[in-house]
Amino acid sequence: MSKFSFVDLTPDSILDAVESIGIYAESGLLALNSYENRVYQFKAEDGYRYVVKFYRPERWTKEQILEEHAFAFELAEAEVPVVAPVCREGESLFEHNGYLFALFPSVGGRIFEVDNLDQLDVLGRLIGRMHQTAKAQSFSHRPEISCEEYLQTAKVHLQASNLVPMALENPFYTILDLVINETTAQYKNVETTRLHGDCHAGNILWSGDALMFVDLDDSRQGPAIQDLWMMLSGDRNNQLLQLDTLVAAYEEFCDFDHNQLKLIEPLRAMRMVHYMGWLAKRWDDPAFPRNFSWFAEDKYWEQQILALKEQLAALQEAPLKLLP
Repeated sequence: MSKFSFVDLTPDSILDAVESIGIYAESGLLALNSYENRVYQFKAEDGYRYVVKFYRPERWTKEQILEEHAFAFELAEAEVPVVAPVCREGESLFEHNGYLFALFPSVGGRIFEVDNLDQLDVLGRLIGRMHQTAKAQSFSHRPEISCEEYLQTAKVHLQASNLVPMALENPFYTILDLVINETTAQYKNVETTRLHGDCHAGNILWSGDALMFVDLDDSRQGPAIQDLWMMLSGDRNNQLLQLDTLVAAYEEFCDFDHNQLKLIEPLRAMRMVHYMGWLAKRWDDPAFPRNFSWFAEDKYWEQQILALKEQLAALQEAPLKLLP
């Protein structure tokens, strides 16, 4: 199997994998929106709807995936609403033809509204409950959010890809280095906990009358603010109101270190750079040029130069503070 390849993952092999754990599909396979892994929804003969996720080869080790599953089970046991894997004969991670895969219940719901303060209030309590459970222990196998991975390694992938147009290389890497240096200077001595890791609106659902976390694939150690800051949008005043709503609700269940507010802009910068590096690293996967064709266009890199300049300015501003 070649690196980052899903070439052997045919519909027949997917069904064979699912049948190998005693689940038999009644409907066809519906491919869901996932680029890192391959994810399919189907209805089984037992009357339930499932989602089967095939993990990208060579991304996570078995130990790291099982640690993700254990975290989901721990949250579910603490009655934190989360979509946890299905266990079959005591196992949650399976292998078929070299691919690791897991089965999840299919959960429908409404999309979370990030600009709705009432919903942010509910979410703040939910994240607080999650982090209160997460503090009980640390991950042993899954990585920690770090400048080395999110900035330095991402830059290496960008340089190796040769996707930055030659005429823009100098201005792009000049501003990128300034952002990397400033972010690295600010992201130091960080207290970490187990995180969802990718807590944005697409990974939160209203299921019935309750909010529910989905997709812990990016869970790792990091600062608690990582699971909060991606909910902020709009101008500075709007972000202050949103942040105050989130943190006040969060603190009903879990203590929050207000010093972590200064990490918001460094974490935003790290996410920006890491995202570009991720696309560059995955460019050999045919799904990426097909779905992210703009990544190879001059206009995109011109926009990123501007975005990085704006982010550098944001890094140099005073951090957000909660309303008095």
